[in-house]
Amino acid sequence: MSEGFFKATIIAAAAVFTALFCIWIIPPLIADPDIFGAFAAGFVNPFSSGYSADVLACWVILAAWIAYEAKTQGIGHGWVCALLGIIPGVAVGFALYLLLRMKQLRERDEG
Repeated sequence: MSEGFFKATIIAAAAVFTALFCIWIIPPLIADPDIFGAFAAGFVNPFSSGYSADVLACWVILAAWIAYEAKTQGIGHGWVCALLGIIPGVAVGFALYLLLRMKQLRERDEG
């Protein structure tokens, strides 16, 4: 896979997720701005609980990776990606971190 196709794929995935997030999540949250209730709704049955637990674990892994590479590789501004991993979601934070990481590693290797 070429680098251009890789970037296009992760940007497209993050954009589609963000659009779906805006369509599915924002209107009900405006109607009932109960953040804790919205979070708890992800755990209403065993199936949604499994998916929600997976998302939470993925965010923790992403945040640990970001913190680790900030120290070991000097990757900066990863905290922004960790925040975006919370809202709108891990798909966006992870995609942005991959792009940010690629750019900073390339600049370091070239400079």
